[in-house]
Amino acid sequence: MTQAADMEQQPIRPTWSRQIEFTLAGIGCAVGLGNVWRFPYLCYRSGGGAFLVPYLLMLVVLGVPLLYMELIVGQYTRRGPVHALANVCPLLKGVGIASVAISFIMCTYYNLVITWALYYLFSSFQSPLPWQNCNNTWNTQNCTSHVTNSSYSSTASQEFFKYKMLQQTGGVDEAGLIRWELFLILLLAWIIIYFCIFKGVKSTGKVVYFTALFPYIILIALLINNVQLPGALAGITFFIVPDWNMLLSVEVWVNAAAQIFNSIGIGFGSLLAMSSYNSFNNNVLKDTLTIAIINSLTSLLAGFVIFSAFGYMSHLQGIPISDLAVDGPGLVFVVYPQAFSNMPVSQLWAVMFFFMLLCLGLDSEFAMVEVMVTSLMDEFYYKLIRFFKRKELFVLAVCGAAAILGIPCVMQVGIYVFQLMDHYTAIVSIMFLAFFEVIAICWCYGVTRLSDNLEEMTGKRANLFFRVCWLIVAPVLVGVILVFSIIQFKPARYEDYVFPPWAQGVGWLIAMGSIIWIPLGAVHTLWVLPGSFIQKLKLSITPGTLDGKSKMAYYERGGRDANTGLAVISSDIHLTEKPPLQTHL
Repeated sequence: MTQAADMEQQPIRPTWSRQIEFTLAGIGCAVGLGNVWRFPYLCYRSGGGAFLVPYLLMLVVLGVPLLYMELIVGQYTRRGPVHALANVCPLLKGVGIASVAISFIMCTYYNLVITWALYYLFSSFQSPLPWQNCNNTWNTQNCTSHVTNSSYSSTASQEFFKYKMLQQTGGVDEAGLIRWELFLILLLAWIIIYFCIFKGVKSTGKVVYFTALFPYIILIALLINNVQLPGALAGITFFIVPDWNMLLSVEVWVNAAAQIFNSIGIGFGSLLAMSSYNSFNNNVLKDTLTIAIINSLTSLLAGFVIFSAFGYMSHLQGIPISDLAVDGPGLVFVVYPQAFSNMPVSQLWAVMFFFMLLCLGLDSEFAMVEVMVTSLMDEFYYKLIRFFKRKELFVLAVCGAAAILGIPCVMQVGIYVFQLMDHYTAIVSIMFLAFFEVIAICWCYGVTRLSDNLEEMTGKRANLFFRVCWLIVAPVLVGVILVFSIIQFKPARYEDYVFPPWAQGVGWLIAMGSIIWIPLGAVHTLWVLPGSFIQKLKLSITPGTLDGKSKMAYYERGGRDANTGLAVISSDIHLTEKPPLQTHL
């Protein structure tokens, strides 16, 4: 089959059955476990209510404009991040590949949290709850049913997490054995994910009605229950009362921006890939505002739920709330289960809470896997279909590969593997990706072209606020955050355990697994373009110059069908034809 024939026979891209399905999928992708454990912790550590000032400011000047930018690019190109970025700025096409790489790396270990949620969900049907007391075979002599300030004792919920579920080793040097219970639950988690996404947007679009909406019912039910508990008001006060002096700390502002980035998912390519299945004339701004605002409101709601429970525990056990609050998995798998064990009808609340975590994790996982599937199908459609026969079998292969790569996480050393991968992927890699994505789209492609694309789709150009944010505010802010992330970089650690130098080296290799594609992509672009070095450089920042070598050529030439927005290809168009200078995406 010739490349021209490839162009003409490329299947029509599927779209969401209803636009609300994309909005719900976008909300499900943005709203994840970070809203429940990361935001409340950052808020309390960074001055309580004072943290909301930089957080909301960063949402307005960084979160909303950059999400808007990604959705415009995805919807206009109707392609995943790899092809979209290659067209926007050929020099930085590696950013698209890097976003696919980071999403795939993340989906291998993120599913471990879903595995833990399922393990706790199954354990919640026992009476009494297995982390409610110290009368179990896995408990040590130092076990106590109450939180204390002593470093020598540990709570029943800490010991359940550490000695029963994880059976963790003393460090990353000791691999230990595979935890067969967790391994089987990991397989179950991947089976659930596969059957939710194997039909593409047609199946995902139906599942998100439940996975995106159900967590809110549980969060509201938990909040109504928690605020009636003694001490809840003290916990909520601790969460929201401002410490204005904290606003003078640069770290608080950097944390606020980083939280917006990680929470909405800018740079991961997930929302860009999902928006490529939108109808061409969809109102992008409405989706942008809906996703961004609901994401932030969810974080606030989760904060009230978590800290009202903390206030209750503080009241019961007579210790300060500051001794309860911990970051990361410990918050939802150690501290919160401890709160359940003291509540009336504890099994019911535990089942609801861990089912909510499952829903929150699932739709974020859908998005990560979808990035990989979309990008590979865009690039190698015919080869993949020839080999796998059906797209469903290809999706199964992607899920199977990710499940195999996740096996180290369900060994006894798993918690250390998880912490190492998360630190070097979600903290180190993502800021590099986000910075170069902003440079590629806002500066190389240009705000004018982006507004032209928006006008072609919706009939309206971007207003002055968005243009200023794209041109000046976002690139400068993201650059500052990247610099401070490098200056303030701390090696990975888990609780008091600091990873040895060789493990830190492995962590950097994991980070480079995504970052390396940016310089490699730039070198490849300069290699394949014709002319002198200066000519190559000029061509490399001109949108569409690689179209003669890619399957996106038909987006640059010919018209678009008025109803579908898909390109119409005339038979006399040559794929090697030099694209016009003012080409669109």
